[in-house]
Amino acid sequence: MAIRQLNEEQVRTMNPEQKDQWWLENVWKGDMPQLTLRSALTGMLLGSVLSLTNLYIGIQTGWTLGVGITSVIMAFAAFKVMGRIGIGSEITILENNAMQSIATAAGYMTAPLVTSLAAYMIITGKLIPIGVTIVWMISLSILGVLFAFPLKRRFINDEQYPFPEGRACGVVLDALHGEDAREGMFKAKILAMSGGLSALIELMRSETVMSLVHLHWLKLPNHWSDLLYKFSTPSIRGVKLSDLTINLDSSIVMIATGGLMGIRAGMSLLLGAVINYCFLAPWAMQQGIIEGTGFRAILTWGMWGGVSMMTTAAIFGFFSKPQVFVQAFRGLVGRRERIVDPVRHIELPGKISAIGIPLVGAFIVWMAWKFFGIEIWLGIIAIPLVFIFATIGATSAGLTSITPTSALGYLTQTTFSILSPGKITTNVMTAAITGEVASNTSNLLMDIKPGYMLGGKPRHQAMGHVLGIFAGAFVAIPIFYAMIHYDAANLMSDDLPMPGAQAWRAVAEVLTKGLSFLHPTARYAVFIGGAMGILFEILKKVTRNKFPLSAVGVGLAFVINFHTSLSMGLGAILFWLLGKAYRHKEGSLARKLWVENQETLCAGAIAGGAIIGIAIILVEASAG
Repeated sequence: MAIRQLNEEQVRTMNPEQKDQWWLENVWKGDMPQLTLRSALTGMLLGSVLSLTNLYIGIQTGWTLGVGITSVIMAFAAFKVMGRIGIGSEITILENNAMQSIATAAGYMTAPLVTSLAAYMIITGKLIPIGVTIVWMISLSILGVLFAFPLKRRFINDEQYPFPEGRACGVVLDALHGEDAREGMFKAKILAMSGGLSALIELMRSETVMSLVHLHWLKLPNHWSDLLYKFSTPSIRGVKLSDLTINLDSSIVMIATGGLMGIRAGMSLLLGAVINYCFLAPWAMQQGIIEGTGFRAILTWGMWGGVSMMTTAAIFGFFSKPQVFVQAFRGLVGRRERIVDPVRHIELPGKISAIGIPLVGAFIVWMAWKFFGIEIWLGIIAIPLVFIFATIGATSAGLTSITPTSALGYLTQTTFSILSPGKITTNVMTAAITGEVASNTSNLLMDIKPGYMLGGKPRHQAMGHVLGIFAGAFVAIPIFYAMIHYDAANLMSDDLPMPGAQAWRAVAEVLTKGLSFLHPTARYAVFIGGAMGILFEILKKVTRNKFPLSAVGVGLAFVINFHTSLSMGLGAILFWLLGKAYRHKEGSLARKLWVENQETLCAGAIAGGAIIGIAIILVEASAG
């Protein structure tokens, strides 16, 4: 069934009250069940599981992935099966939408664990008490919710921003719950099969697991290249390839991640990895600049050029789009008060944000002072910055689905390095407040979009988002602490590379210590990487987004293992080739599987492999 929406002329000519009245009369589904007990429990369960997916991917790459569509398909399939066997009824479209609000919140709220909080623990060498982490992350996420709903009335109701990722979720929901449910079940089967295959591969890669089931003879090598290295020791400049992390993984998780990235990011990762690990690192080892071998040794020198490239590209790209700033702040002052508010009875009351923001903000400022040593006045300054950055972030997410969290965090770090020079922990944790809250605000608006498209109650999605925050916090945080064995020293291992945290730490160190503490060659890398990041963004703008390389992709390859970049690059190339091969083969099973359901296929492989991967890390830690 077609989703009803305003046309461009209506968006341009109607006032906010007319748009709300039109939505109320044409889209709103009244009292259709939404945030029910089963949708809440399902969302919290799936959100808890999918938060671990994002935790795993974040640890490996520094990125987080949207889990809304994955959760929607999983819930649809589960209730479809239960309905067929007589255990309850099928879930309604708005119940499924409320469920994805919960699951999405749980998935996204893990971000500080792999960025700011991990960076703080790496810098200080001290473990943040788990209770402090739970309360801190919940508080930041709730502040994001409180900032989101005043912005929701403007960006979604009034200006009708597309929020592409959220819109895609709404379209999938509409298709799944439409007249032809076979398509939904087909997607669910793909999700289950790809997840099962990925999980099986992860189990077969574990020596501990295969020994426990007495099938050690079936164990897969962690890297297919290990089979080659048993018979020969290829090297570059006298350094063995294995010591340069040049391997080919047997896991398919990162191949699937590459499939969601696209060809530009994948090729950029490959290029950056080859430059760093095949040319620069062997040369630096030969010259004695890098002492030792392996990922940690290479990272301490090689990361500076990559982080510099990502930083300048993010900030330059951010400021090169003046329309984002114009649209972000247009109408924030001088708007007339609403004379009539047709949706007042279903929107989240404005007084909740008006009261909640100062209260939660004050609590965060107190926590920042009490546990992280941030002076009260600096914490107070961070709160109004959240509003500015949240507005900008929401505008960017609304237009492109991209929230410039990194750029916003780096800008905050720059601001506070001036206000509080020489204090690296203040630099990191104030940036955590603004960057993480702005990110939560944008992500919430993204997951409210499908509810608006389908006629759901905003209040229910707000409550659902808060439920998801608690679900993610009480599952992902304890698992994260178990993975690092409650010891900050275990961060940055080969299993836990934490590239996102490395980027935050690197920016903080440069801003607080200056470049003098780096090796001269690393200083050159900072300037070269920074210049390349700006150049890539200029070329991207001049060619109208046709420039084939991504500065963030190339730079990211300098802070993750070679084999991770290789797998993601191969995944991007594989799905790009499949798209080309089956582009004109309408109706074929291969096209339906590899092209039309590419996102479902990749999401299943990521979820299955990531969840089992985390379980294996915990099992091996307890066995050790």
